[in-house]
Parts: sequence; structure tokens; C-alpha cells
Amino acid sequence: MQSTSPESRPALNVESAVRERYSQAAQSRETDLCCPVSYNADYLKILPQEILERDYGCGDPSQYVQEGDVVLDLGSGGGKICYIAAQIVGTEGHVIGVDCNEEMLALARKYQPEMAEKIGQGNVTFRKGRIQDLALDLDQLEHHLQEQPVHTSADWLRVQEHAQHLRETSPMVASDSVDVIVSNCVLNLVRAEDRRQLFSEMHRVLKRGGRAVISDIVCDEVVPEHLRQDPTLWSGCLSGAFHEEEFLSAFEEAGFYGMEIV
Repeated sequence: MQSTSPESRPALNVESAVRERYSQAAQSRETDLCCPVSYNADYLKILPQEILERDYGCGDPSQYVQEGDVVLDLGSGGGKICYIAAQIVGTEGHVIGVDCNEEMLALARKYQPEMAEKIGQGNVTFRKGRIQDLALDLDQLEHHLQEQPVHTSADWLRVQEHAQHLRETSPMVASDSVDVIVSNCVLNLVRAEDRRQLFSEMHRVLKRGGRAVISDIVCDEVVPEHLRQDPTLWSGCLSGAFHEEEFLSAFEEAGFYGMEIV
């Protein structure tokens, strides 16, 4: 029998762990993912109970949204923050929710007609994509794959070329198009090697003078590597937590300024 040392174990597949955890959480409430947060009760009155029960945030970035804003919610999940923000931005604003989890997107989209009627306008759009790659619309890519399935390595290379073509000609979120980015306990779920691109993409899509309001998990010590390899801890917004200095530095390196903790 061979023993497996920590050094020889395969690295944690972060995206798979997060996808599986939140796919389940979209279908039945998981209390371990919740951090109790107080929201403006006036905005919650019209939200479906199913969306309220499947919310797994750790703050309320929607309180910094203003009337007329174009809002981008990174990791929009079941749509709670999006539907709150939609009530704030009014007829002159718009809200875009981005998530790559099919079950969460299905939950959010399920209530779009009902919420549009309650709010008085259909000013919310949900897009399927990875928040570290805001140019690639995965719904568009999937449509392409349905028409041209992959059978060979040459087909796969053509898919890569088409994905880049979509990024360049039909970006999911255009550059300089967003007034405010919000995100609620999601950035920590992105794997470490994609985080530089994540912050770069945030900077790309914001208008000049735009702002980012992020509610997330940070820590004052570096998370030990053995904890970072635990799928339950990472998908539970714990072991992927940014070190506080790392978090602020990531914004600065991407070109942001005026960072503050509120």
C-alpha cells in the first residue's frame, strides 16, 4: 500500500468545489453559508421567499447604490442584491448580475417577469459568466457549442478561437460601462491564480470615476496551505479569504484609488 503525502496530493479544484456546493445551496437552504445581515426591510417586501432563503452573503453592498446607476453584481447568485438594487436605480438605471452557476442563475431568472411587474420595469439582466472573465458570455459560447460540438482537438482549438472572438466583438460586460460594482461574499471563492485578472476585469468595466463596493471575508493572518486545500472550507468562504493587506493591494495594483474600509 502506498501512502500519500500532502505534497503528492492533487491540488484542490476550487471551481469544482464551489460549483458543487452552490448548486446544492440553490436548491435547498444551507445555513453554514449564511452570515446574518440587516437589509432595508422596504426593499425585501417584494422579494420571493425562495430568493431570500437562498441568499448567502456577508453584507449589504446595495446600500451604496444610487438612483440612475448601472450596477454590476459579481457572483449574483439567486439575485437578491440585484433585485434590491433594481428598486434603487429606478427607470434610468440598470442592474447586471453575473454568475457561472447554472442552478443559481435559474433561480434568479425564474422570478424576472414577476419582479419586473412588481418593480415597474424590467431593469435587471442576468448573464452567465465567470467574474474573472467578464468579457466572455458563456451563454453565447454554449450556443456555439450546440451548433458545432467538439469531437477533435482541432474542434477544441476552434472553440478557443471563437471564445476569444466573442470577448473582442461581443463582450458580456463592455469596457467603461458600469457605474458601480457590488459583490457580496464572492471574491474569496475565486481561485488564487485568477485573482489578478479578476481585479483587472473589474477596473476594465468601470467607468472613469466609477466605484466598487465589496463585502467579503478577509483575515489578519495568512491562511495555512492545508486549510486552503479543504473544499468545504474554501467553498464555505473561509480558507479562500484574502489577507487584509493583500485585498487592498489587489485594488491598488489594478488601478483603483481611494480604497477604504466602511
